[in-house]
Amino acid sequence: MSKNVSIKYAIDWTTIFYFVVLVFMGWISIYGASYDFDQASIFDFNQRAGKQFIWIMTAFAIGGVLLLIDSKMYGFFAYVIYAGAILLLIVTIFVAPDIKGSRSWLVIGPISFQPAELAKMATALALSKFMSSYNYKLKNWKDLIPLGMIIFLPFACIILQNETGSALVFLAFLLMLYREGMNGIVLLIGTFAILLFIIVIRFSIIPIQIDHGNLGIVLSMMIIMAVQIAYAFFFGKDRKNATILLLGTIAIALISFVANLWMHLNYNFIAMFTVVAACVYWVIIELVFRYKRYWFVVLFSISAVIFSFSAYYLFEKVLEPHQQIRIKVLLNMEDDLNGAGYNVNQSKIAIGSGGFWGKGFLNGTQTKLKYVPEQDTDFIFCTVGEEHGFWGSTLVLFVYWLLLMRLLRIAERQRDAFSRVYAYCVASILFFHLAINIGMVLGIMPVIGIPLPFFSYGGSSLWGFTILLFILLRLDAARMERMR
Repeated sequence: MSKNVSIKYAIDWTTIFYFVVLVFMGWISIYGASYDFDQASIFDFNQRAGKQFIWIMTAFAIGGVLLLIDSKMYGFFAYVIYAGAILLLIVTIFVAPDIKGSRSWLVIGPISFQPAELAKMATALALSKFMSSYNYKLKNWKDLIPLGMIIFLPFACIILQNETGSALVFLAFLLMLYREGMNGIVLLIGTFAILLFIIVIRFSIIPIQIDHGNLGIVLSMMIIMAVQIAYAFFFGKDRKNATILLLGTIAIALISFVANLWMHLNYNFIAMFTVVAACVYWVIIELVFRYKRYWFVVLFSISAVIFSFSAYYLFEKVLEPHQQIRIKVLLNMEDDLNGAGYNVNQSKIAIGSGGFWGKGFLNGTQTKLKYVPEQDTDFIFCTVGEEHGFWGSTLVLFVYWLLLMRLLRIAERQRDAFSRVYAYCVASILFFHLAINIGMVLGIMPVIGIPLPFFSYGGSSLWGFTILLFILLRLDAARMERMR
């Protein structure tokens, strides 16, 4: 095959098939979620399904255009596209109208568009361009700094738009970085930070005694101590010092308990003192024996202590009230079925009522009576669960799984770093959207308002994911051209 042969022989048609199937399923689900008995036509352009049909046709056209562009153009203009996306995000902060508390939508006549959707593609291209530069290797922390800045700039701009959900999607790029050689300790630290945040917030409302501290801080300090001891015992092969640290921790706990019978003690500070004392112990060990193996534990522990004490401040001062209440409902700190927990509760009712086989197409009572807010956008999956039941939900997830596996296969077969990195970016973004959206509909993730790829109503989302996917298909087709 030469470069003059039609590109249709080089395109991965299997991926396009999955794309079309998901888009068609989404369109039918939007019709079911927004069905109006008085205006029943699926092609009624005054209804959501009719409008989505227009978005779908334009998305197909966009995909076709992207396939006709020379693949080298995407790499050549990667930084230009990224700079344009950042500029557009900055402009959005100042000119976008306030819609439900956020300034993230640009309104041009009858069309509303969310620049954050394009920023995902632009960031993926910029990361791919940088990581494919001559002699670049992701080996140490210094190599992560420029990549972190590329990710942070759009993240920060979207946060300033007060669109936290869309901003969190940029964390998906960490999955790509891990696949490209980033030390797994970064993901481990991130997971540990989330765990500490949950523990501090969830148990901060439980006092140990009046004015004696709260269970959240004490538990977080105990976990930090457990990490120190486990690190020394398993990784450092230093059972002696690990045992000394364990016995010292138990001794401080017993002494504090007895002393509290005669004087007022704050268990928060006792727990913090235990961690700091352990860090001092490791510093002395390092200075005396020069092991050079515990400096990381000391830095990690001190950072974890600071994070634990600041977590509640971040929760109270940084997050918006509606975000706080969503997290509290998720962590069972509050039961607000008529407020913040209403969406999730109604969604679970709708999915549960579908049973195994579902109530049938257009027969969902929860969705027809509009009990579930945002049921054709962020909560579109509950319509699938109610109308098509467990088997229908499983089928949708199976198609998503097939698409993700196909994207990983495409990534693995790329012969150049730019295409490979971009492919992993696309797979990571799709996986993150899928996991978070399904999780929040089922009530196991906080409601952060991100769409289900190719399914949720809206042109911005559909266009954004179509552009992401079809640029990848064009890069993959170029691989076939270079093989000749």
